[in-house]
Amino acid sequence: MIIVHVEPENQTLIFRSLNTVLMLQKRLGLRVTDALVIRGSELLTPDIQIQDGDEIHIRKVTSTG
Repeated sequence: MIIVHVEPENQTLIFRSLNTVLMLQKRLGLRVTDALVIRGSELLTPDIQIQDGDEIHIRKVTSTG
């Protein structure tokens, strides 16, 4: 089970199986540049593998300029 916290919506989602960060972003309808993906204190790139038991934070980013 993979726990995903989505900010700023303060949503918590649970996924049973995901292989990569890119797969997670696609499931959430996000482009690679739409959000920061964080595991612990590490920023994750789209090719990083996600393991069962991971707790991931998604921080959506917006441009104001």
